Amino acid sequence: MLNYNTYLLNEKTPWVTFVHGAGGSSSIWFKQIRAYKKEFNVLVLDLRGHGNSKPQLKDAFNTKYTFDSITHDIIEVLDYLKIETSHFVGISLGTILIRNLAEMHPERVQSMIMGGAIMKLDMRSQLLMRVGVIFKSVIPYMYLYKLFAFIIMPRKNHKQSRLLFVNEAKKLYQKEFVRWFKLTSEINPLLRFFRAKDIKIPTLYVMGEQDYLFLPTIRKISESHVVSTLLVVPDCGHVVNIEQHDVFNTETLKFLKQLSIA
Repeated sequence: MLNYNTYLLNEKTPWVTFVHGAGGSSSIWFKQIRAYKKEFNVLVLDLRGHGNSKPQLKDAFNTKYTFDSITHDIIEVLDYLKIETSHFVGISLGTILIRNLAEMHPERVQSMIMGGAIMKLDMRSQLLMRVGVIFKSVIPYMYLYKLFAFIIMPRKNHKQSRLLFVNEAKKLYQKEFVRWFKLTSEINPLLRFFRAKDIKIPTLYVMGEQDYLFLPTIRKISESHVVSTLLVVPDCGHVVNIEQHDVFNTETLKFLKQLSIA
C-alpha cells in the first residue's frame, strides 16, 4: 500500500485528499497541510515509487504502469481508511489521476481542485515527450527531468518549485522513472476523453498566469464544462501551490466552504 499520512480534525468533518505530480511527493503540500488541517480531515500520500512509497516486489516485474493501476493505488488507501467520499486536490500529473478516479468512482469525489492542470499536450509538450521516449533508457533520468522542469518552469520566480521537484525526483530510480515515463503512451487519448466529457463534479482549476504550456486548454475547458471555474494566479507558473501558496490556500478553501454552504 502507498505511504500516507492523515490529519484528523473530527470524524464528521469532510476529507480532503492531496495527490502530487510525477517526481514529487506528499512533502510538496506542506504549506497546504497547515491551513487545511484546521478546517478538514486531511489525507496526503506518496504515489508508487515516490517519497516513502517504495517500489513493491510485484513492480520488479512490471515494466509499465497505467493510469488505472496508479489510480487504484489511491482507492486502496481510501478503502483501507474507510473514506467513502473526499474532496481532491491535485497538482500537475496528479490532476490527471484525480480526474481518472472521478471517472472510475464519481460517487467518491465531492469536488476537484486542479492546480497546474494537464488536460492537453500541445505541440511543444508532445515534442518534449518524444525526446524523452527516445533517450529515457540511455541518458540518466535526472538530466531529462531537469530539462523538463526547466521547460515547464523556466522563469526566475519558478526557481523554488523547480528545485523542489528536482530534489524530490532524485529519490526515484532510473527504472522507476522509465515506468512512469511510459505512461505518456496512453496520455493523449485519455486527455482527449476528459476534455470531451463534462463529468459535472464541482471543479476549480487554479492555474498560473505564466503556465504557458497548459493554461490555454484549461481556459477552454472551464468555459465549456458546466460546474468548472478557473482561477488564474498572476506572476505564477505551473506549481501554483508552492509559488503562490497564500493565494492558493485562501481561494481553494473559500471554494470548498462555498460548496458546504450550498
